[in-house]
Amino acid sequence: MPGTDSTILLLTELNALAASFFLLTAFGLIATRQILACLRIFVIQATFLAASAFILSYQNASGSLFIVGGITLAVKAVLIPWLLLGTLGDELRSRREISQVFNISTSLLISLILVVFAYFVSVPLLGSAPGGASSVNLPIGLAGLLLGAYAMTVRREAVPQVIAILSMENGAFFAGIAIAPDLPLIAELAAAFDVLIITRVLGVLVMKVHEHIGTTAVGDMAALKEE
Repeated sequence: MPGTDSTILLLTELNALAASFFLLTAFGLIATRQILACLRIFVIQATFLAASAFILSYQNASGSLFIVGGITLAVKAVLIPWLLLGTLGDELRSRREISQVFNISTSLLISLILVVFAYFVSVPLLGSAPGGASSVNLPIGLAGLLLGAYAMTVRREAVPQVIAILSMENGAFFAGIAIAPDLPLIAELAAAFDVLIITRVLGVLVMKVHEHIGTTAVGDMAALKEE
């Protein structure tokens, strides 16, 4: 761990800055109505997630957490977007707006309520988490998880829902790296490869559905099932 109080303070402030931008990207996923823009915001979110992992790895003197940050950057900021672009290129580059239940203003208001709720839920858990940085990561990570779940719920098309699921995983991981910085590396590797496999499978599934039905709107697919 760094030896001076000023260094620790600087690292804590940098982690708080990364957490702030992470939360902004979660709001950005709610406010954005184009699929490719959502994917770009997800890449930015993954980058700030990796930055927080790097900062906490130095603060906690955790080599495994540093490797996990590198894996996160490679998998979520590079490999997953590459897989989605390769599988769903035309669908991701579509300029049409994403269909969702509520308008952007209402969604942002609900998102703000969810962030406040995440803060109050995380307060009782802060005492059991190690390190001062966890006081930032835990509520922000929980907020990211809830906002991802909300985006998945209100959006009516499969591809934005896939991105929302990945954003939920980012939120859970953002909280997890502070709660359990010494989690065995093999567990993080397994989770990273699971996410890659799930992304690939979902991408292929969405592509095949679009080829046969002509749409990825979940409501339309449900109507076809009823018929």
